[in-house]
Formats: sequence, C-alpha cells, structure tokens
Amino acid sequence: MSVTTTTHLNFRGTAGEALDFYRSVFGGRTVAVTYKDVGAVRNESEADWVMWGEVVGDDGFHVMAYDVPSQLPWNQGENSFFVSVRGDEAEEISALWGKLAEGSTIVSPLEPAQWAPLYGMLTDRFGVTWVLDVTTPYNG
Repeated sequence: MSVTTTTHLNFRGTAGEALDFYRSVFGGRTVAVTYKDVGAVRNESEADWVMWGEVVGDDGFHVMAYDVPSQLPWNQGENSFFVSVRGDEAEEISALWGKLAEGSTIVSPLEPAQWAPLYGMLTDRFGVTWVLDVTTPYNG
C-alpha cells in the first residue's frame, strides 16, 4: 500500500498558466485536463479551464492545480489550496476517509468518479479541505 500527499492549488481561470510557470521553475512534466476534455462544461466561457492538472518533477517535486468553476465559492486568500491524498487501494483510501470525515463537512462524497475509481472532498473540523482519491493513469 502507498499513500502520498500533494499540495493542490486552486485558481479561477489561471491554473494552466500557473502550472506552466511552476514547470518552468521546477522542471518536469505537466498534465492538464480541461472541463471540456471530460464533458463537464457548465459555463461555456470556462470550457478550457483546468479541471485537473499537475506538474511532476524528476526530483520529486509535485503540485496539483485546478480552476474553481464560477458556481462554486472561491477566495484566493481563503481556499487557495487543498491537501490531496492519493492511494493505490480503495480500502486504504476509504479507511482514511472514514477517519477524516469525523466532524467534517462533506463537500463531495467518496464515490466513483469519471476520472478515478474513488474520489471525495471534505473540509475537516479544523477548516482544512482534503481531496482523497484512488490513483489511476490518465488515458486522455
């Protein structure tokens, strides 16, 4: 079993630009999936915004990012990041979710998603927002 944590940065329309910048600073590779790529466009002007993106460096650097859609609240100074917990096994992620969920506010229940066998988001009783998912290769 393996679990990793990664800083997950939140933007409003500039995630792609930020990912490109971080890649230019730290090196590595960038993956960016837009709302249009996965058929999740709610606002046509946001179709090319990043729904899920990351920069992974050969030296271990890893940062994730996305553009918060306009129908969700976002304030750069209040919710500019999540902590992303990724694991290889559904049982492991489910167990972590169960513990973190105590006293939390569920933002998105832990369940299968179009891009992952399991995905969920919650804000814990300390105000930290966590994203948990089971890893799967992106075949876009």
